[in-house]
Amino acid sequence: MDSTYINEIRRQFPILNQQVYGKPLVYLDNAATTQKPLCVIDRERDYYLHENCNIHRGVHYLSQMATEAYENARRTVAAFIHAAAPHDIVFTRGTTESLNLLASSLGQLLIEENDKVLISAMEHHSNLVPWQQMLRQKKGQLLVCPMDDNGVLDLQRYETLLDEKPRIVSIAHISNTLGTINPIKEMIGMAHKHGIPVIVDGAQSIAHHYIDVQSLDCDFFVFSGHKMYAPMGIGGLYGKSDWLEKMPPYQFGGEMVDQVSFEATTFNKLPFKFEAGTPNVGAALGLESAVRFIESLDRNQIEAYESALLQRAVEQLSEIEGLRFIGQAAKRSGLVSFVIDGIHPYDLGTIIDKMGVAVRTGHHCAEPVMTRFGIPGTVRASFALYNTMEEVDVFVKAVKKAAAMLR
Repeated sequence: MDSTYINEIRRQFPILNQQVYGKPLVYLDNAATTQKPLCVIDRERDYYLHENCNIHRGVHYLSQMATEAYENARRTVAAFIHAAAPHDIVFTRGTTESLNLLASSLGQLLIEENDKVLISAMEHHSNLVPWQQMLRQKKGQLLVCPMDDNGVLDLQRYETLLDEKPRIVSIAHISNTLGTINPIKEMIGMAHKHGIPVIVDGAQSIAHHYIDVQSLDCDFFVFSGHKMYAPMGIGGLYGKSDWLEKMPPYQFGGEMVDQVSFEATTFNKLPFKFEAGTPNVGAALGLESAVRFIESLDRNQIEAYESALLQRAVEQLSEIEGLRFIGQAAKRSGLVSFVIDGIHPYDLGTIIDKMGVAVRTGHHCAEPVMTRFGIPGTVRASFALYNTMEEVDVFVKAVKKAAAMLR
């Protein structure tokens, strides 16, 4: 992709222009959170300057204006992932809250004693712990689809586990630790043959890939705004209407009710049944601006460019003696994760930080993955559309220099 185009994109992210420790910032921690373009920052600021009001609860001008803006944001997000209707989108604080909502609400609907839920061996803690804790209360069982040494799921074993009749399948679209792109559409189809609903954790895919929930035919899709150039504290849960209608509420309070008395309470229609209390309106409007920002770009070009960044990093890192990639699936996206013999990931990350390069070190909220590979953690560099080939070169040189210092 032409460097002029990337530089034009970078101008919308002023945070990238700063120096750290006297070095130009190279930000490669995008799987943890992306930076925010000016259009997102300005939209949230504009809300608090001109529209700030509680929504759905007032007849006055500001309330109606804020309500319309909030619901328009919902319509925009629904169109972005090709949901059948806006009411299929529930605004949450992000992927973690969405998964907790599902573990609580869908778990209450479907799970009884001795029932099972199927996840994979590469899940983020937020797609493991909520199911684990819910099943402990219900006296159920967590099934785990294994992966091979390259970080690729064993689909034959997955099919065998489906024969055990789990009530729910919940799978990451892309691993936040390995970068593996799972064959999610195929896995959904396999589960549906058994009548099993499927939840897709899209936290790592929504910013990098075209998402069509109707084409995937997933029953639920969850994501976080802050990983797709939107503010923190906002995200979403897509659900097929028939499931959302049947599920009980997750939290209780204002807005999610229809009628309340001391004797009984009835609940609001979709999606408000799942949105108790005052929402983060400003962040929702920021999320809408982030969606508009992504839609303004050539998605195919950006996806190809991000793949080229990854490939450049992999090729250059491969030259480092003792470096081992954790996750070598043929289909990878967004990040590279590695260890170097005899060097703790934290030490490596600390030194390259002093060279102006921001990466993530540790278990990345996926401790079972680290246990599977017999390591304490990895160094993870993750890429976004505003990163440059030159930044990849700076990163690799920093890793080489730090490794030489630590040996």
